[in-house]
Amino acid sequence: MEVGEKGIARVSIVPVRLEGSDKAEIVTQLLFGDHYTVTGFSDTQKWLRIQVYYDQYEGWIDTRQHHHISDDYFDQINNSDYKICTDVTSNILFNKHQTNIVIGSILPISTNEIFKIEEQLAFNGESKSLSAKRDVEFLKQIAFKYLNAPYLWGGRSPFGIDCSGFTQAVYRICGYNLPRDSSEQVKRGELVPFEDRTVGDLAFFSNEEQKIVHVGIILENEGIIHASGKVRIDLLKEGGIYQIEGQVQTHQLHSLRRIMKK
Repeated sequence: MEVGEKGIARVSIVPVRLEGSDKAEIVTQLLFGDHYTVTGFSDTQKWLRIQVYYDQYEGWIDTRQHHHISDDYFDQINNSDYKICTDVTSNILFNKHQTNIVIGSILPISTNEIFKIEEQLAFNGESKSLSAKRDVEFLKQIAFKYLNAPYLWGGRSPFGIDCSGFTQAVYRICGYNLPRDSSEQVKRGELVPFEDRTVGDLAFFSNEEQKIVHVGIILENEGIIHASGKVRIDLLKEGGIYQIEGQVQTHQLHSLRRIMKK
């Protein structure tokens, strides 16, 4: 094991932790097909520090969930327009074994069929090319697939997801790249006045110190879909988010950003 080694997730979900410990908080997750670079390792070699290629996020994974790939294959992945799973859950036949995967997983299938022969994969579910940009209606369809997913700090799957993991996942499936955290996502796109908001815009929310702490996706009819307790639809007013049950304000609006050009 050495710094600079390349790896890829070959199980459905891999927790990426703040520190090299099973007790450490989860800061993000790798889904099947996400690839990364090893940037360090613990003294015991039980834990690897990695940097995820897609969003440059860093954290620690268990060595037993590391799957080594060559530098050439790593570069091949970067230069291939692979497919991304759009089914909430599905399964694949991978290396002659069935593996369950979730929406947002990357499939080593491309129009050129150039993936390594020892990593042959059979998949019959719904998917799309990573690079293909889709419209707002498709974005809504994907966002609604996460409805009622439980909130999980660091989560990126329909079985546990946080607010920025939700927006990142939905936009990624639609062909748009966003950073992992809401504090970085707010720097993307263009600022939108509240009166000019439209479906698909991102709404950001702040605490008393004006630090960005939450994000959601704007829907029609004053709706917003976001991960708070679970992925839910609430009302967006000029002051912030109001829970439909009880009309209680839960988040203070900071700004709106447009990622998808109309």
